[in-house]
Amino acid sequence: MSKKVLIVGGVAGGASTAARLRRMDENSEIIMFERGEYISFANCGLPYYIGGTIEERNALLLQTPEAMNARFNIDVRVNNEVLSINKDKKEVIVKDLKENKEYRESYDVLVLSPGSTPLRPPIKGIDASNIFTLWNIPDTDRIKGYVDEKKPKRATVIGGGFIGLEMAENLHDRGLDVSIVEMADQVMAPIDYEMAQIAHNHIRSKDVNLVLEDGVKEFKQNNDGSTTVVLQSGKEIVSDIIILSIGIRPNSSLAKVADLEMNKRGGIIVDEYLRTSDKSIYALGDAIEVIDFNTKDKTMVPLAGPANKQGRIAANNIAGREEAYKGTQGTSIAKVFDLTVANTGINEKTLKRNGKRYREDYFTSIIHSKSNAGYYPGAIPMTIKLIFDKDGKVLGSQIVGYTGVDKRIDVLATAIRFNSTVYDLKELELAYAPPYSSAKDPVNMAGFTAENILKGDVDVIHWHEMKDLDMDKTIILDVREAIERELGYVKGSINIEVNELRNRLDELDKDKLIVIYCAIGVRGYIATRILKQNGFNNVKNLSGGYTTYSCMFCQEDGDMCGGHTCDAEVEYDEAGNPEHIEDIHQEEIGETVKLNACGLQCPGPIMQVFKKMKEMKDGDVLEVEATDPGFMSDIKTWCKRTGNTLISTEKRDKSFAAIIRKGVKNKPTTAPVANPREDKSMVVFSGDLDKAIASFIIANGAAAMGRKVTMFFTFWGLNVLRKHDKINVNKGFMDKMFGAMMPRGSRRLGLSRMNMAGMGSKMIRRVMQDKNIDSLEDLILKAQENGVRIVACAMSMDVMGITEEELIDGVEMGGVANYLGAAEESDVNLFI
Repeated sequence: MSKKVLIVGGVAGGASTAARLRRMDENSEIIMFERGEYISFANCGLPYYIGGTIEERNALLLQTPEAMNARFNIDVRVNNEVLSINKDKKEVIVKDLKENKEYRESYDVLVLSPGSTPLRPPIKGIDASNIFTLWNIPDTDRIKGYVDEKKPKRATVIGGGFIGLEMAENLHDRGLDVSIVEMADQVMAPIDYEMAQIAHNHIRSKDVNLVLEDGVKEFKQNNDGSTTVVLQSGKEIVSDIIILSIGIRPNSSLAKVADLEMNKRGGIIVDEYLRTSDKSIYALGDAIEVIDFNTKDKTMVPLAGPANKQGRIAANNIAGREEAYKGTQGTSIAKVFDLTVANTGINEKTLKRNGKRYREDYFTSIIHSKSNAGYYPGAIPMTIKLIFDKDGKVLGSQIVGYTGVDKRIDVLATAIRFNSTVYDLKELELAYAPPYSSAKDPVNMAGFTAENILKGDVDVIHWHEMKDLDMDKTIILDVREAIERELGYVKGSINIEVNELRNRLDELDKDKLIVIYCAIGVRGYIATRILKQNGFNNVKNLSGGYTTYSCMFCQEDGDMCGGHTCDAEVEYDEAGNPEHIEDIHQEEIGETVKLNACGLQCPGPIMQVFKKMKEMKDGDVLEVEATDPGFMSDIKTWCKRTGNTLISTEKRDKSFAAIIRKGVKNKPTTAPVANPREDKSMVVFSGDLDKAIASFIIANGAAAMGRKVTMFFTFWGLNVLRKHDKINVNKGFMDKMFGAMMPRGSRRLGLSRMNMAGMGSKMIRRVMQDKNIDSLEDLILKAQENGVRIVACAMSMDVMGITEEELIDGVEMGGVANYLGAAEESDVNLFI
């Protein structure tokens, strides 16, 4: 039996309902009303048209009234606003906005898809001509026209949600100085605070002035046409254009006047079949109350994906094919400059708001996993937060990264939809090839990590729990390599590399809590397992490692960190606007030099920068490109500690780049000068290949930081310095015996573990060669080039029967006093 179906709203849900209904029912009469001029346009693409990424305006128009009528035989009436509903007579009153006249239209079934409207709170000065909201095509035309014609230089975006951040990015792309003002303590409300901090750091790295926990008090108009945004804190930001992205409200006035059942937020209440309290009226999209798929609580989720699906379901029900809407899990994704930020399911702050307690009701884990195989170019980490209950059921996830975020969040969204557990995640067989993933996909890794927590293989501590530790009863153990500490560490921590941990267990107190951390958590997990199986019962691994920790504390509380900041070094003027990079360029600058450090692993890129800088003059500019994902953070710290100016950093297609000016702005320097007691010294006692490699990596890294380094070789360590060729010297019998039994030079050193009659050392050298890591011999040469003092213990040489002629060139002879003198000037002293 044919019906007459009226649809109010021609975007997203309304257009989907109309098209699906016609496919299901060729005979019913369908009329769609849209009070605007356009239907089915690309809401989410509007900021990118303003920014220029989408070049053609017509690309935003997914469907026209004429085309929809031709294909689906739907009477599409644009510029027609439905004013009221008479449920008893089953008719609506419509106003033709162009003809300025009203008429009535009867219905058998009515579908409400009215959408929502941006908020414009009653703030003084908010009606100025340079203050805009963005929601539809006319809004887009007004903003783009203003930017094209007025050429504004300064923009302020009020609100850090999806549209606000997208507008900030696109105005930044147009060359404007951009400020973002957000009343909450973070941008992007669907994600948790620590994940938002990654976005905060990235936004600030783009020279965007991000103001958090502050709201707008008033807008003051200036004589030159600009507007001063006066914040609640008293801070003022001068702007030429302002975008309001404060929030939205549902367009539910029709439903309210018709006395349909509604919630306190103005949302239309529907049943599982999307019917309102009047069974002849359906509703969908931004204006309705839905069920949260996870919690089964009632909520409102204004997203295009759910609206389109609801349109299809409503059409099926109207056509007699009964189908229930099973809830919304809030899956979302956004581009934030170079970052991708995604979310699905429930977040931790919602769980806490609902009275749930960590470890009693749910668990979380944070991992940093690469987008594709590490040995294939372009492998860049993404941060994945997984939220799961005591039975392992996946409740939610958030991912922030550069590449491959979308496909991982989609896998996790699917897992949530089918009530999967973390044990299912680890068993998923996902597509693998080096350019796209790893054999253990990041989703698998998230499952492995969660399982380790639930099974008790590891107990984790999170960043926010670190401040509450009783340091008299706690040891914070850094199991990274010493060179990594040069670029930041948890204050108060001690350093024992994970590979040395088994040999140094007696340095740890079993009666204390031991909190372990590494860079991202993997080595920390290994160290945790070592300690737990050696009688240490109170051990926790820092979730997400120092990468997560530094992102939180090194910008919030410098006292928690040792010399590392995640924030970009952006300075702001009194109006709160960022000082331009051009200020640096106004000074006399010299030659621009390019450096390709791609393929090198830490500390390779930093060492190359240091070496190249020594060849340059003050004022010269170095443009360096690297594939090491930690380079962006490391170079900021390196510049700060060596007296050079980081002009900018950027993420390129498959690399990271930094532009550095030699010397400090307005303070030219001839060379980096170390502060007192910042030298580095080490005693190299071992003659093992792996320990010798580690020694020279540390030495070169420290030298690259501008530090004076002394390496004191004694006993078996002297073999590292021996020449490879046999040297004819007169020796006694015992000296000859020692010489015959000991390896002659670095090429013949064995491994401390898995030497396998020399095969182990050959294997590790081959792996280093394949991964473009310098050989020990190259590291020794670079150390000498970088000014590292290499001292051979004269007493040990005498005992071992090694003569000065047998050692490589450039080695000093010295005694204990020589070493102790260097150690007294050092803040790091290692025994290897």
